[in-house]
This record gives sequence, structure tokens and C-alpha cells, in this order.
Amino acid sequence: MIGHRRDFLKAGAAGLTAASVGGAAGIHQARAAMPDHPFEMPHNMTLLNMRKGNGYGLGVKTERGIFDVKAAAELYHFPAPADMDDLLQNGRGGMLSDLMTAAADAPDTLYLNEADVAHAPIVTRPEKILMMGFNYGLHALEVGVELPPAPTLFNKYNNSLNHHGGTIKLPTHAATNFDYEVELVIVFGRECYNASEEDALDYVAGYCTGNDFSARDLQNLTSQFMIGKTADGFAPLGPYLVTSDLVPDPNNLRLETRVNGEQRQDSNTNDMLFNCRQLISFASKTITIKPGDIFFTGTPPGVIFGMPPERQVWLKPGDEIACSLEGLGELRFSLV
Repeated sequence: MIGHRRDFLKAGAAGLTAASVGGAAGIHQARAAMPDHPFEMPHNMTLLNMRKGNGYGLGVKTERGIFDVKAAAELYHFPAPADMDDLLQNGRGGMLSDLMTAAADAPDTLYLNEADVAHAPIVTRPEKILMMGFNYGLHALEVGVELPPAPTLFNKYNNSLNHHGGTIKLPTHAATNFDYEVELVIVFGRECYNASEEDALDYVAGYCTGNDFSARDLQNLTSQFMIGKTADGFAPLGPYLVTSDLVPDPNNLRLETRVNGEQRQDSNTNDMLFNCRQLISFASKTITIKPGDIFFTGTPPGVIFGMPPERQVWLKPGDEIACSLEGLGELRFSLV
């Protein structure tokens, strides 16, 4: 693979040089030098999914700013993943790496000021959104639930996906008890079925910060959580997907929630009852997890629902929520 990459880079560099002086003939030469890529997850990157016009685009966070993958691909006439879903579902990590290497000396116009970036949900077209309930012992105790003997899984749907800097329009016509839940989210890069705990993390493309936003009054109408968890926008994700090689231990990360600047949750993923390896192995025993699928891993204590009734001040329009995972970035969104 290393030799293959070296041959590509030499040929790609020659093609780009020719393209710069030879017009259409040079571009044709550069394209001819590009090999087919095997399915590959991204590595050593902090990635963004961006809203661009009526669609999405991929960004890579660098010291120079946010590298605009689509703009670079157009400038250098290289193939590149269109967005995060394309990158993950079609295994185009190697393609992205090659583009970034070839564009190492790219002009400043290919780098965006992050403050000007319109974030999209980290993924927009997952086949599955898996959710884990009561995965922190103190959270289970605060809401009066016995510690689960096995992972308590449920689901959300794509309509609930939301983004960093986004808003949640509260369905106040249907509910009033709105609550936050910061969570570590696993993002998959390889198809996973019947994985062992030992191998479970090998299927992970990366991790991001998420919030399992909830309407507790709807959640508790019946024994099923779905109606209180799946309203539009109830699954904010972002701002980044940090590739798994940059997260040595997903079960040793601090996670927090702040509401209007006041800290509400402060814990560590090492307090999970079922760690990331166990969750992936358990779910994959019966479910084929696909590239681009996501897995919310549970929330720590400190939610409004776990407070004494006299202290339960539910979230309302105008509130500002900030959630952070150590090394993964701060996810911010507001309520309207």
C-alpha cells in the first residue's frame, strides 16, 4: 500500500505540473495517473460536514483553516468524496488523503474561516441511528431505574438529525418537559456484524459530540421511548468527526453540558456501565451496522429529569445549550 501511494504521488505531481502548463492535455494526464482506491476509512483527520448551497460538502480542520474538499477537487481535477456520507459509506478515506497530499501547497482560497462555515449534521443519511439508555450508573439511579443487565437499546430517525450552531423548534403544542443529554457518539466506517469486543473498535471511523434531546412527558407516556426522542432536530451532532486513530481511548473522555452558561453535566466516559467495545459487540450480534451509521452511547447524571420535582425547570425557547467531549469539540445549539 505504501509503495502504491508513492507511485500515485509521483504520477499525480507530474500530472498536476503538466496541467499547470499544458491546459487540457495536462489535466488529462493527471486524471490518467489516478488509481482506483480500495475501500478505506479516513485517518488522522478532524472532519466537518458543511452546508453548501442546496447540498453538503466536506471540510478538514487544519492549521490554515477549514480545507474545502470540493473546491480543491475542482481546482486539481482530482476525485474526492462529496460529503461525509459519501466518504464513510463508500470508503473514500484514501481518496481524501491523496487529494490533501497533492494539495499540500494549495492557495489560501481553498481554506475557509471556520467562523464562516455553515455546519451540517456530521452525517445526514445514516441507515441506522442506534441509542443507548441508562449507560451511566448514577444517571440510572437519579431517574429511579435499576441498573440494566444488558445494554438498553432504542433508536432515532434521520428527521431528528441536527447540527452545530443549529436550532431545535420545540414542539410545545405536544410537550413541555424538554431535557438535554450530552453523549459520546460513535460513527462507523466499516460494515460490522457479530463483532467481538476485542475487534469492535476496528469498525469505527471516528467519534463526535452529540445530544440525545428529549421530551420527558412524551417519553414517559408509555414504556417505549420513541415518541419523546424522535422529534425533528432532537439529535444534534458536531461540530467535528475526529477519526478514531486520534482518540486512543473513547472510554476516558470528559463530557459536559452547559445551559445558558451554567454547568449541568460533568462526567467521564470511563463511568459507562457498558463501554464502547461492549456496546458495538452487543448490537452487532443481531444488527448489521453499516458505514455511516451512528451510535449514541448514553448520558451521564445531571439531567433535569433526575432532579427533585421542585428543582425541575424544563428547557424553553431562548435557552442556549453547549455540550462538549474532550478532544472532540463543543456542540452548541439553541431552542426556539
